[in-house]
Amino acid sequence: MMFNDVNFETVKGSCHKFFVFHCTPSPAAGDFQAINSEPTSHYLNPSKREGGNHRSQTNSTHGAAALIENLGSGRMELKGKPVEHGYYMPAEWELHSQCWMGWPERPDNWRDGGLHAQRAYASVASAISRFEPVTVCASAAQWANARSLLPEHIRVVEMSMNDSWFRDTGPTFVVRKIVSSPENLEHKVAGIDWNFNSYGGIVEGCYTDWSLDLLIARKVLTIEKLPRFPQSLILEGGSIHVDGEGTCLTTEECLLNKNRNPHLTKEQIEDELKAYLGVKKIIWLPRGLFGDDDTNGHIDNMCCFARPGVVLLSWTDDESDPQYERSIEALSVLSSATDANNRKLEIIKLHVPSPLYMRDEEAAGLKQEGEAKPRLPGTRLAASYINFYIANGAIIAPQFGDQKWDDEAVRTLSLAFPDREIVRVEGAREIALGGGNIHCITQQQPAA
Repeated sequence: MMFNDVNFETVKGSCHKFFVFHCTPSPAAGDFQAINSEPTSHYLNPSKREGGNHRSQTNSTHGAAALIENLGSGRMELKGKPVEHGYYMPAEWELHSQCWMGWPERPDNWRDGGLHAQRAYASVASAISRFEPVTVCASAAQWANARSLLPEHIRVVEMSMNDSWFRDTGPTFVVRKIVSSPENLEHKVAGIDWNFNSYGGIVEGCYTDWSLDLLIARKVLTIEKLPRFPQSLILEGGSIHVDGEGTCLTTEECLLNKNRNPHLTKEQIEDELKAYLGVKKIIWLPRGLFGDDDTNGHIDNMCCFARPGVVLLSWTDDESDPQYERSIEALSVLSSATDANNRKLEIIKLHVPSPLYMRDEEAAGLKQEGEAKPRLPGTRLAASYINFYIANGAIIAPQFGDQKWDDEAVRTLSLAFPDREIVRVEGAREIALGGGNIHCITQQQPAA
């Protein structure tokens, strides 16, 4: 089955226009040639980075071997820190050249061998591809399956990975408007390759082998022939959100967790964020979304910028919900904060769905054999409408089957982003079952 014909229905609401995304199976799922058909997954391992913990691999090298050699010798790496070269992380609403995604398959995290999650990923990729190019990376075992499920215009490349959270394991792209030297004139976009430990290491992480995930950012940058800034700091892309004007949002629950960088103080972590993201001020929320235990409270489930000076905050009016205390706590911090330009923040409350829990039949579809953190029936899902993707001219929004709050989220997003189409993606529950949502599985590459 190939999700090839995409239909969008206009939904009547306020003066804003938004769409419901449906995937219609194509009558013929043809065999498509990979745009990048050379295997890009079997790269030589880099040496272990500080804080990294990964098993040795025996994969041979194929495909882009020359580029790997250049990268390994430092020819595609710029010395120093991004800010020293004029780089900064742009806001997510700035123009993209493409979106990167992985492909889910691990049977201990995605039920029924990833069957349902793959359909959800295909829906997300198809929705985004209406507004910007999309590249989906799939393992050798899953490449043909991904190719058959995705529209022909979406690029599919072969890449090994331990799991498919490209927000966290892909590169954080940075840009610059002023070049530091004539020889670097062509490098207007580069990528930060953060260290990664599966959200907490051997004891507290989500899975015990993340050796392939450590290579994802390097592979993406190699494919795109972009410079790489390696970073030993353990950090996932979902733990930060910027306004493109010098302000970064994050949570203490995640970045100050002892399972990430216990040797660094809060001030030292701030210094690294400023040097690599080009920000001047970090706003620290105490905690992330209730139930977001996998990531230790990533900011991208809790709060994000809608534009400079305006933030969206996960909210509930239910005082009996454990999320209420966290939302009130965050509201207090944001209400008294100013951004890097000394502006008070406008706060837009985005209500969470009614509590969602993993069902018995969903947990039964997992093959849990000790490699990954167990997922148990009755566990509350980290479901949040904050976890959307900003595409060129659109918001790709998760829908959880909770009509009241699904509809309310679309209304709120249409007010927060009046110049963008709001595209509903049904079936976001399947992604939440794996521990994240649309923002977590996507990584925008800014235009040069």
